[in-house]
Amino acid sequence: MFAHMAPILILEAFYGGSHKQLVDVLLKDLKEEEYDLLTIPAKKWHWCARMSALHFAGRISTAHRYQTIFCSSVLNLAELIGMRTDLAACRKIVYFHENQLCYPVRDAKQRDVQYGINQITTCLCADRILFNSRYNMNSFLDCIESFLRKVPNMSFQGVREKIVPKCDVLHFPVEFRKLPKRGVKAEKEESPPLHIIWPHRWEHDKNPEQLVEALLALQAKGVNFRVSILGERFETIPSCFEQLEERLQGKMAQFGPLPREEYLRTLAEGDVVLSTALHEFYGVAMLEAVYSGCVPLVPNRLVYPELYPKDKLFNTTAQLVKQLYNWCRNRALFEKHREDFFGKISLGGYSAEQLVPQFIAILRNTE
Repeated sequence: MFAHMAPILILEAFYGGSHKQLVDVLLKDLKEEEYDLLTIPAKKWHWCARMSALHFAGRISTAHRYQTIFCSSVLNLAELIGMRTDLAACRKIVYFHENQLCYPVRDAKQRDVQYGINQITTCLCADRILFNSRYNMNSFLDCIESFLRKVPNMSFQGVREKIVPKCDVLHFPVEFRKLPKRGVKAEKEESPPLHIIWPHRWEHDKNPEQLVEALLALQAKGVNFRVSILGERFETIPSCFEQLEERLQGKMAQFGPLPREEYLRTLAEGDVVLSTALHEFYGVAMLEAVYSGCVPLVPNRLVYPELYPKDKLFNTTAQLVKQLYNWCRNRALFEKHREDFFGKISLGGYSAEQLVPQFIAILRNTE
């Protein structure tokens, strides 16, 4: 192996989605000679979480000058350092896109505790732990003790106390500059029906059942609207989506994922972006839609109260339907509401422009 003189080693054990987006946006601000990058493709997450430490241990040069390691919490950092003690002196920085202590599973008995254990030992090994939201950080820290209490015949002292001082929140940097924004409509144009967008993966943790319940209840009230159900779909589609196009009687504008450019154009044509998620540690798709001109309606849980004002949070499906009904019925009311909302909200704190320099300062140890 040739000698590696770069001071920063970036390891991404699941190089896809937001994990890839983060690494790629950071690399734009680093010089090539400053870093080495090792990645594993974003397939078979469970294997990545279990085996990436062994994989990287065999691929990191032994002739290196690394001062800093940056990785996401998919990697079992403690395991890697145990196999490669030459890396122990490096500053070790871990970024949490999600956490496995409160990641939803359909059945608690199905939870594979190994992933949570990996993240706890990674934190004990790390020097700095960064979370994409306060909700992600607090939910992780608040679950450590109850998680460890489940272990039979062993007790663990002071684990949470060792981890807390290393933790900070550093939001995921969204590249807003690349997004199209809503165009100004001509004054005389007739009011089109309210366009509702749901931009999530078609999986149980995004709660498509609540979306369908709300849309059918809204339709039963006799108002006009359009809906675009975007986001990644998989081989088995949620049963609640079956025959949905027919049941909504021509109100479906788009049903299924779109190429990135078309997707962003659709966001800029939307009016309301809706989440029904049971699991969200940050929500890039929602932030992108809001930046593009959509008013958010989100559950009063998870990360959402941290990101959006109180009047955009709903507790029940009935509350959600009532708000949508009022806006569908009175377009002028909605437009006034939208104007007020965008007059008050600032998304700069989630932008790559503001956040990337903070990441770079941490990587270079110049903060």
